[in-house]
Amino acid sequence: MRVKKRMMVCFLLPCILLFALIYLIPMGIVFVTSFFEWKSGGVFHFVGVHNYIEAFVNDTRMHQALKNTGIWALLQSTVHVGIGTITAFMLSRKRKGWKILRTIFMIPNVISAAALGVIFLNVFNSKYGLLNSIISTFTGSEFSKNWYFDQNSAFLTVTWSWLLYAGLVMILVLAGVMSVPDEVLEAAKIDGASGLQIDIKIRLPLIRTILGTCVIISATSMLREFELIYLTTNGGPGNTTLNLPLYLYKTSLTDNNYGYANMMGVLLIILGIFAVFVINKLFRMNESDY
Repeated sequence: MRVKKRMMVCFLLPCILLFALIYLIPMGIVFVTSFFEWKSGGVFHFVGVHNYIEAFVNDTRMHQALKNTGIWALLQSTVHVGIGTITAFMLSRKRKGWKILRTIFMIPNVISAAALGVIFLNVFNSKYGLLNSIISTFTGSEFSKNWYFDQNSAFLTVTWSWLLYAGLVMILVLAGVMSVPDEVLEAAKIDGASGLQIDIKIRLPLIRTILGTCVIISATSMLREFELIYLTTNGGPGNTTLNLPLYLYKTSLTDNNYGYANMMGVLLIILGIFAVFVINKLFRMNESDY
């Protein structure tokens, strides 16, 4: 047993060291420096929780960034996961052409965020954008709207840039649905259950942990969403589409206020851990229904 334990330690030690160097030590530095005023030009001194108080009490941009991040995480956890789940259940019936539809639905998820940003900038362009052209065709008059830089439409337009593209959720849920034992489904059919009843009362509860995983992936993805917002609106107009990762970027690399930016990094880590903990509890991820 001792030899086995020593062998396990030997095999795990390189991974533990790499994890410590790449994640644990940098996270520790971020946490410690969040209590300092650290700006370019040599300013570096301890200020305690001043950065945190400033963020939650006086910083209106932080309030807007937290609000937007929270709304997007909620929409991603509900609407986004819901669309992927419904699509997976429809495809699980294996109607004609279901494999082609599955591939088409996955395409946005295999395109880089930079490419998607350029595509959506062209779709919502005020002069030659596809959406304005379609509206002009149906209304019979020229229609021009700058969707990304209009205060009333910017938030919703950015949201549509990722909300509907639930290919990853669809693939995970589809795999879970198709792994439900045939014996369970046959027994339900013998008892007179309809296809919809089987989906809602048998298949859906049996893939609870997969749904929980999808919700975790979707919610936490909004805590690191950066590229599409940066490429389309850069947080504007004003702070309408500003989120926490983008605000962190602007604070650190534009304002060179590293202590304040690291405080945001700590908040993102805490929010991510909290989200995972809550979702694990809600979906009872450590339990099995089989």
